[in-house]
Amino acid sequence: MIFFAVLIQAAYCPDTPAQIKAVFMSHPNSIAAHSRAILTLGLPLIGSHLAQFAVTMTDAIMLGWYDIEVLAQQVLGGMLFFVLFIFGSGFAWAVMPMVAEAEGAGRPREVRRVTRMAMWISVAFGLASMPLFWWSGGVLRGLGQSAVVAEGAQDYLRIAGWGIFPALLVMVLKSYLSALERTQMVLWVTLAAVVVNIFVNYALIFGHWGAPEMGIRGAAWASVAVQAVSAVLLSVYAAWATPEHTLFKRFWRADPEALRRVFRLGWPIGITALAEVALFGASSVMLGWLGTLPLAAHGIALQITSATFMVHLGLSNVATVRAGRALGRGDMAGLRRGAQVVIAMSLAMVVLTMVLFLAVPGPMMGAFVAPDDPDRAAVIALGSALLAAAALFQLADAGQVMALGLLRGVQDTRVPMVIAAISYWLVGVPLSYVFGFVLGWGGVGVWLGLAVGLAGAGGFMMHRFWARALRRLAQDAAAGA
Repeated sequence: MIFFAVLIQAAYCPDTPAQIKAVFMSHPNSIAAHSRAILTLGLPLIGSHLAQFAVTMTDAIMLGWYDIEVLAQQVLGGMLFFVLFIFGSGFAWAVMPMVAEAEGAGRPREVRRVTRMAMWISVAFGLASMPLFWWSGGVLRGLGQSAVVAEGAQDYLRIAGWGIFPALLVMVLKSYLSALERTQMVLWVTLAAVVVNIFVNYALIFGHWGAPEMGIRGAAWASVAVQAVSAVLLSVYAAWATPEHTLFKRFWRADPEALRRVFRLGWPIGITALAEVALFGASSVMLGWLGTLPLAAHGIALQITSATFMVHLGLSNVATVRAGRALGRGDMAGLRRGAQVVIAMSLAMVVLTMVLFLAVPGPMMGAFVAPDDPDRAAVIALGSALLAAAALFQLADAGQVMALGLLRGVQDTRVPMVIAAISYWLVGVPLSYVFGFVLGWGGVGVWLGLAVGLAGAGGFMMHRFWARALRRLAQDAAAGA
């Protein structure tokens, strides 16, 4: 509130000192200038993340209408696909800071080189993943899953697994276009994917409009179709909108130096993302120990918090792009001020969601449970307690994802990977178990343990960015001058 009060005063009070007006309003490095740039870049990214989330939600809802056992098979297969996809996306996410820095420094040839080699790595990662998709049934049975669910998941992955290729290429192109601050098309393509997914799911899962009824195989083909359409649309747009980069010219030519750079920056990002995904997977396992109703409440609460997290994820992407561009220009003041503004925006969203989670948890939980379900009251009560814990959880989760975005922007990924692994798995998971089971706090305790782990990661990463990364970059800039 103080921020907005000072901003209004700077804008409308004629006796405001000129230096304060420069800080808040008119200067290129002012809060207002950064806010406009962040929102222009960030709103389409936030919208695209929410739309992508809607694609996943659509799959779950439509398969749930078809058959609950089939939904369980898809959830299991989708989990394995998502784990590999998240790890492989590390190389795509590496494109964002590298392209942003190269664009800021006026090196268009480097933009093409790193983007193209990220595509190469993505295709190679997809080829390495296919055997695991093809023989996933044995892997899942070895992890204790029933034969029926494991075989259904394997049927799903033998089709859906082919989508890893276009899905990873889409991530590379999204990072490339975001780094060039061309996020509008990313939003429109993702919204188109939602529509395509609904129609193809409806036709192939249930057998409407003359299509065969394929159940889980239909959902798999729908996923591949959505990913392929998205990849084609973004490729065509990238070639048309950025002809100066000649992105696909002589695509077959290897560039070992650029490939090494993308790999070196990307694999720690993939490991970091994988550690976080596995952290939430562990929380679901622990909630399952408490029973079916706590697990159901956990799943619904996680869907709600995931939707709000998309806002912070979009702002984190903006932080990466803006930091990378400032780094390329050698603009340390802009890097510092931009980081301050994007963190303030994320905190404002945290305050809003904390109020919602504490004030109206029941209606939010109730929207996911049928009115005539006999367990509705119990699930809402359990979920409302989890959303109260999520109020603290949101602050921790936002802090760590914003810190990650800023550090990626200055191409610092290895130490953050170590910080994340330690905070998530040596702090978060043990504390979740202690709070949830040793102290007997149940699901709320599990969530509080997660919050502590995420808060530790966010605190150490923020310290690294402000106390070390910025100071080192300033020293490098001074030495270069």
